Amino acid sequence: MQFQTPLMPATLIRRYKRFLADIVLEDGTQATAHCANPGAMTGLATPGARIWVDRNDDPKRKLRYSWKLVELDGGHMACVDTAMANRVVEEALRMGRVPGLPHGAEVRREVRYGQGSRVDFLLSGAGGANIWVEVKSVTLSRQPGVAEFPDAVTKRGARHLEELANMAGQGDRAVMLYLVQRTDCTQVSVAADIDPAYARACRQATTQGVEIMGFSCDISVHGLQMGESVAINHC
Repeated sequence: MQFQTPLMPATLIRRYKRFLADIVLEDGTQATAHCANPGAMTGLATPGARIWVDRNDDPKRKLRYSWKLVELDGGHMACVDTAMANRVVEEALRMGRVPGLPHGAEVRREVRYGQGSRVDFLLSGAGGANIWVEVKSVTLSRQPGVAEFPDAVTKRGARHLEELANMAGQGDRAVMLYLVQRTDCTQVSVAADIDPAYARACRQATTQGVEIMGFSCDISVHGLQMGESVAINHC
């Protein structure tokens, strides 16, 4: 998945009110960028960090810039825009590049299910049961090589696990897919100390047939692409 416009380098001044970030562009211009990330962004929003933003001159937009990437130690990258995870996974699904999921299935987005929820993707028509797929963007890392979800309490995330478990109980396949949107991790784990309720929901969901998948993400200033499978440290 390629970025629609070339990204521009900048320096982060501060991130605040969750969705705003003050930045300095390379020419010295200061601006406020949109930050599409509702989480804590632990370790990703350090003042002075080198970041990458895109520019959109649509007059209907309140903010011209959107923060997409942040550079990490050792030449690694992280994508801070959580909405990108679904776009990356959708591309891989439609290309049949997700191990364990069928090639040639019809891929539908935002299908209603459960108690007022919408699943990220529903795969059907591939000669088997329907497959309900929820996607989570993972960017937290507190141990070298280990990515963790969530980085803040998420009641919505726990509800998604419960909804998936219900679908598995009806005989369909149900998948929780964690996309590690940073290039310095080779495994993913649940941050039980941050959200014990989510960890309990995850354990319960796996006993009820929910499949857990984890994948890396190839990240550059040109775009993102789903990478290889990563090890799962179960809930």
